[in-house]
Amino acid sequence: MNEDADLVRMANNIAANFAVYPEAEAIAAIVRHVTDFWPRPMRDRLVAEAHESGNLAPLAAAAARVLAARDGHATGAA
Repeated sequence: MNEDADLVRMANNIAANFAVYPEAEAIAAIVRHVTDFWPRPMRDRLVAEAHESGNLAPLAAAAARVLAARDGHATGAA
């Protein structure tokens, strides 16, 4: 399995863990978790993955958009 597939799997697992919360709270928790535990290059790859592949779960993709906006990524403006 390549690194991007692992990253997608991890992001989707994190999203699944927070899926029991209301949507806005879940997205904020995913962003907080990724910010706390993933280094910037991984977060950047997550943002790129959300923009390019469509393989992320909806909550993970929403969290990636928040990260993109917060970190100033041009690709996350969708």
